[in-house]
Amino acid sequence: MEHTFKEQDIIGEIVTKFPKAGDLFKAYRIDFCCGGNRPLLEAIEEKNLSKIEVLTKLNTLYTEMKVLNETTINWQEASYSELIDHILNKHHRYLNEELPQLSPYVTKVLRVHGAQHPHLARVHTLFNQLKAELEKHTIKEETDSFPLILQFEKQPTEENHLLVKKHVAELEDDHDEAGNIIKEIRDITNDFTPPLGACGTYRLVYQRLEALEADLFQHIHLENNILFPRASVAN
Repeated sequence: MEHTFKEQDIIGEIVTKFPKAGDLFKAYRIDFCCGGNRPLLEAIEEKNLSKIEVLTKLNTLYTEMKVLNETTINWQEASYSELIDHILNKHHRYLNEELPQLSPYVTKVLRVHGAQHPHLARVHTLFNQLKAELEKHTIKEETDSFPLILQFEKQPTEENHLLVKKHVAELEDDHDEAGNIIKEIRDITNDFTPPLGACGTYRLVYQRLEALEADLFQHIHLENNILFPRASVAN
């Protein structure tokens, strides 16, 4: 193999080099965004997974990608502007559309099924907390933090660097909060598994919550593991 990932490799760095690893880690419930700064072995042992199985699947997927000559963007070499444009056009756009569209369905499922399924009240509360958190967070990034990083890219002064580091610390705290909320939603929905006989709206809500989690993990990964470290440690 051209590259073989090992048990001591850092989770976030693996996904940076091989973005499709995120799908595999998601299937194993290995956190690669907020918890991405630790060796893969720690997560494997924490989840009581087979080290051989995880590493074999990871490296097989990587080899298959090379065989198929898939092209991926090398985010480590991309400019701040390219990274931020991608985050805005893909992830912020998704949140701006999905959060208000999903909200009435979450409320409807609680109203119709809440008496029989009390956990839906907690799902409703958590979703609205997540919605408010992400809306506030993305607005802050778009109006304040991202313009500051782009300014720092053009004018890498010590003053701008200190401002960037302050913003990065605040944004990472926001990510931790959002990550904790979506993890709790996953736990209380039994990994987004609707009960037997659930109606179409019930199933739709769980499916879209899981899709929201997947996009959020990729979103946070690009910022926590690539954009923010580069901006924070830049000279």
